Amino acid sequence: MGADEILLGTEERLEAAVNHLAGQLKGVRTGRASPSLVSDLQVNAYESMTPLSQLGQIGCPEPRQILIKPYDASIIKAIEKAIQASNLGLNPSSDGKVIRLVLPPLSEERRRQLGKVVKDHGEECLVALRNVRRDGNKDADQALKDGELTEDAHADLKEQVQELLKGYEGKVKDLVDKKTAELMEI
Repeated sequence: MGADEILLGTEERLEAAVNHLAGQLKGVRTGRASPSLVSDLQVNAYESMTPLSQLGQIGCPEPRQILIKPYDASIIKAIEKAIQASNLGLNPSSDGKVIRLVLPPLSEERRRQLGKVVKDHGEECLVALRNVRRDGNKDADQALKDGELTEDAHADLKEQVQELLKGYEGKVKDLVDKKTAELMEI
């Protein structure tokens, strides 16, 4: 495996880890309504588990309200049950055609708890990034051992992997800081 392949593979895995973190952070509730809070919720509809986003339109007509308009009105009860079973702490209200979710304001204590959750997700991502660096360095060591890289190319490759890691660590910090600031808004 050449230096370019190792570097490319490492960068792809680093990018995937940061994208996973971004997805996790979308699901953390802030004071504002967002369709991403419920879009991935699994609903038992038509005898299978289906993401809510595939069962209806999800919108936010007001800053603290989510409106769900199912494509089929017969699954409203199943959607309500899935929302109540989730750990979002939201109570759905339905008029038979649409479901409304009103997000109550977050207490200061709950904001701090969610801030800790965000930081924990960030730390997990940083560990994943460091594991990717370790694997990239192992690949570089193996390529050196197999004679595919010279000593200088090996040292350069390890330095490039480290630089990549630093860049992605910065992205993680930015994501965590942005979400934390969003949480602390009143």
